[in-house]
Amino acid sequence: MIVVGIEGTAHTFAVGIIEFDEKSKKVKILSDVRDMYKPLSGGIHPSVAAEHHRKIADAILHEALDEAKIGIKECDYIAYSAGPGLPPCLKVTMEFAQKLAKENKKKLIMVNHPVAHLEVARALTECKNPIIVYVSGGNTQIIGYSNGRYRVFGETLDIAVGNAIDTLMRQLAETNVAKQRSFTFQPFPGGPIMEKLAENGKYIELPYAVKGMDLSFAGLVTAASKKFKEGSKIEDVCFSFQETAYAMITEVAERAMAHLGKEECVLTGGVAASKRLCEMLTIMCEERGAKFKPCPKEYTGDNGIMIAITGAVQARAGDKGISPAKADFDSKWRADEVEVTWI
Repeated sequence: MIVVGIEGTAHTFAVGIIEFDEKSKKVKILSDVRDMYKPLSGGIHPSVAAEHHRKIADAILHEALDEAKIGIKECDYIAYSAGPGLPPCLKVTMEFAQKLAKENKKKLIMVNHPVAHLEVARALTECKNPIIVYVSGGNTQIIGYSNGRYRVFGETLDIAVGNAIDTLMRQLAETNVAKQRSFTFQPFPGGPIMEKLAENGKYIELPYAVKGMDLSFAGLVTAASKKFKEGSKIEDVCFSFQETAYAMITEVAERAMAHLGKEECVLTGGVAASKRLCEMLTIMCEERGAKFKPCPKEYTGDNGIMIAITGAVQARAGDKGISPAKADFDSKWRADEVEVTWI
């Protein structure tokens, strides 16, 4: 089975093409092409990101097909990210998938974006029944499979950790204090620059907000920004933010593993690229006698391969797809609302 996966929920538009062996469930990646919209200032502007996707969609698709050395007619299904995400971006992605399916008489498979992050991690790490730590710009959730669905055992009560990082780095870059101290850096995406600055930092106390099995990052951003304005070194602020936020996530992940008796922990989502978060989860799992399996770094962020893989497992489980006319999207579609028929 050959599946084209189209991703376009937020800043990244991507097309991934895979060949899925229905018997062995092995995935062969044929092509992976993506392009990210990067705002010149501030956060992501939904309408501008959508226009970025609209302009580059055809070029990304043709590059992916050329890389895979196949024609669109050879593909069995076209899968697309139907939510959650930024509505203008979701609309452009859906319309592009609709047009492609209609012109080539193909069925569409609607894919939930968070579930796709989980499925690419499961497929590429070959784990069996893990606790999945899903951390990205729009999501922070501790997830496990049970009784036909992915269940959320803990999540952020306000902003996601990726959004928190981007917000803090934007505040640090744009504040008058930063200008006075001659700090200049591109604050988006914030994770890589935070990790670089944190290498030379020392710990300063910041609020640790774990509430039962849930997390809160908004107060942590406010407190960290305040520390910087009051004179703390930017390296110390970044180091302390990482240590605090990632310790919170690790604590909730460990609780979920203990509660459910899981012996595997998988990390996925854009923030999964963080070396420090991987270190913390590795230590936690080693102390429990469990296995830590991070999703390969090149597939932690938004990509078309994860959409294609999820479309393939859905099709194998009986999802026959929909006609282009029935295509839709849902900007608030949660992972725990999806019936998981393939596990």
